[in-house]
Amino acid sequence: MNEIKQKNVVVIVAHPDDETLWAGGTILSQLSWNCFIISLCRGNDKERAPKFYEALKTFRAEGAMGTLDDSPEQIPLDIKVVEQVILDLLPAKNYHLIITHNPSGEYTRHIRHEEVSKAVIKLWYNKKISTDELWTFAYEDGKRKYYPQPEKDAAIYRTLTGRIWKRKYSMITETYGFDENSWEAKTTPRDEAFRQFTNSLTAVKWLNNGGVYL
Repeated sequence: MNEIKQKNVVVIVAHPDDETLWAGGTILSQLSWNCFIISLCRGNDKERAPKFYEALKTFRAEGAMGTLDDSPEQIPLDIKVVEQVILDLLPAKNYHLIITHNPSGEYTRHIRHEEVSKAVIKLWYNKKISTDELWTFAYEDGKRKYYPQPEKDAAIYRTLTGRIWKRKYSMITETYGFDENSWEAKTTPRDEAFRQFTNSLTAVKWLNNGGVYL
């Protein structure tokens, strides 16, 4: 993969490990990115939080964590609350690239993924953050029929080299400590895919259409 040089990039995810699962190979491949990674949940998790900061070292990135509710009940949050946490954690408001979740999530179903995507797109549309382009993770699981797979028609589709994929996989199994038979380890994509937007109006129309192109 060709490196995209001198870009200020922020990756905004719901949980520690989302950045690695859905975009880890891309981040590892772009060593010249000035990357900041935000996890909106688990900042007060004594087990998961240290693993996130260890992952940041591998990515050569900086980052921050929030403490949004992440209980199994997945009680929906006020989108304004999610937006404010993002703004509080961002060290700047202007970026070359923002990467975040898909409005429909990467699998069936995690509400926090959906809320984070919606909040990021609305912040961009309302000019509270700015970016030259936005990428959203592009994966689907056939409504739980199989492990999440990259969407073949995504605007950006990256096949990871063997070396990069092994580093990514080791981050899931060693840094984050997931067993090789875990959902996370079995899910870890060998290819990474993203939807791409250069216009916030197009992104918000896509969001309002349920993440489906018109």
